Amino acid sequence: MGTLTAEERAALKERTAELKTATRRTSQAEKATQAERDVLAKIAEMQPSDRLLAERVHAVVTAEAPVLEPKLWYGMPSYALDGKVVCFFQSAEKFKARYATLGFSDLARLDDGPMWAAAFALTEVTPEVEKRIAELVARAVN
Repeated sequence: MGTLTAEERAALKERTAELKTATRRTSQAEKATQAERDVLAKIAEMQPSDRLLAERVHAVVTAEAPVLEPKLWYGMPSYALDGKVVCFFQSAEKFKARYATLGFSDLARLDDGPMWAAAFALTEVTPEVEKRIAELVARAVN
C-alpha cells in the first residue's frame, strides 16, 4: 500500500476535528442539532453539481429514514443509527473523482446473496434515482 493522497490526508484531518468537536458538545439534543447544521453547511460549501446531488440525497435520506441522524464523517455528509454510520455521500470534487458516490457501510442491510453493491455512482438525481435511494435507505435500516 502506498502513502495517502493529499485528499485522503485532508479527510483524516477533518475526521479528527469532527471527533474533537463532538466530544465538546454537552447534550444529545445539542449534538444532533449541531451535527445536522454541520452537514448542511458542508453541503453548502460544495461545488454546484455536487451540492445539488448532496441536497437531494439529504432530503431523500432524512425523509425516508428519520431514525438516521445526519453527521459529518471524514468531512462528508453521512447518516448514522445509534452513532454508527449507515450511509454517506461523497462528493466527486473532494477526491477528484468522475462522479459523486452514495455509499453504505457494513451496517446497512443490503445483503443480497454472496455479492451486492455497497456504493453507487451518482451523476444526476432524477425522480427514478430518488426512488431507488429511498428504497436502498429503507432496506438499509430495516
